Amino acid sequence: MFGLAAISSAIGLAAMGLMSFFTGDDEYALRLNQILLDAPIIDGHNDFPYQLRRNLGNKLRDPRFTFERGLLSHTDLRKLRKGRLGGQFWSVYAECNQPNETGLGVRDTLEQIDVMKRVIQTFNTTFKYVTDSNGAMEAYKAGFIASMLGAEGLHQTGNSLAVIRQFYELGVRYITLNHNCDNAFSTAASTVAAGWPDLGLTEYGRHAIYEMNRLGMLVDLAHVSHKTMEDVIDVTKAPVMFSHSSAYAKCPVLRNVPDHVLRRVAENNGVVMIAFVSMFIRNDGGRATIDQVADHIFHVAEVAGWSHVGLGSDYDGMSIGPLGLEDVSGYGSLLKLVMKRGATDDQVRGLMGANILRVWRATEEISRMMATDVADETTEPGRVFDDYDLHLDVSYSLLKMF
Repeated sequence: MFGLAAISSAIGLAAMGLMSFFTGDDEYALRLNQILLDAPIIDGHNDFPYQLRRNLGNKLRDPRFTFERGLLSHTDLRKLRKGRLGGQFWSVYAECNQPNETGLGVRDTLEQIDVMKRVIQTFNTTFKYVTDSNGAMEAYKAGFIASMLGAEGLHQTGNSLAVIRQFYELGVRYITLNHNCDNAFSTAASTVAAGWPDLGLTEYGRHAIYEMNRLGMLVDLAHVSHKTMEDVIDVTKAPVMFSHSSAYAKCPVLRNVPDHVLRRVAENNGVVMIAFVSMFIRNDGGRATIDQVADHIFHVAEVAGWSHVGLGSDYDGMSIGPLGLEDVSGYGSLLKLVMKRGATDDQVRGLMGANILRVWRATEEISRMMATDVADETTEPGRVFDDYDLHLDVSYSLLKMF
């Protein structure tokens, strides 16, 4: 039996066109439904586009793509509705480059952007493609899952600032500086874990941060080394995000965020969005549990503050989700658990999505403040342009062109 508060929440959700609400007349379901009236659950990282590439070759008309009826993946329409997701940064990921394959990362990223945009368009009664923070809230209030794009590594740009600019034009709104490889911009956590030195952010990487700030591109520090984290915070004008990372103090793998960096994230006004990946939640090789994910949330909240923690599951980028958080249907269970442990409604609202929206708005504001700045024309150190670009033969000379 629903109480009056639950009925009121249900009416409000229906009026907004939202797909469902959390059932139950317990205190936590009632509180959560009330929060959901004006606050979306936003996840910082979902690798579903990569699954489309791996399993279907980006072919949405493949008969195996039963997105409405259900899939074996962590993500499909039924699970999304049950989990009451209100916004998702979809990862447009391409693997780290193999030798002599620099251009393929750009190609594969463009294909990932294309396939996810086609998913959003195909299921346009559920998803709304958005490219700014106001649009995310507007989409949610209209009953859609706000859908944004994030690229998972600057290796996907071919080490080019120009490609960063073009990704932004195509709708990408965050770029992770590294995946599991170094690039011309910065050092990856995986490099340090393998025993190599932590060189942090390169000088060219500083130019990339400037350009991302100028564009309004969110700077994502998931996957980067600890020195890179600090170097970026030193130079960025905008708050940083960790789209899918967890707390080093709870699970000491270099992929996670140490306490001294968490304190700097608070000073920077950024956000750490907790990943659900077992190897980032517990380091004994076992399968994580929903309670252990909550432990990481509370640790980040205790060190950095509740204004600096969010959700960044990494669904469909891991093989098996934690017990109790098996797929995208489980957000409500996690949020109710956080409430049971003592989090206030305002703290839960921030965790759900208000914190990442604040970071996004601040990034947009920095971009507006830099509106008169010009594009950075720096190129990758050591890059040699073909000699015909500056050919001195008279028939090709610059003077001949005017």
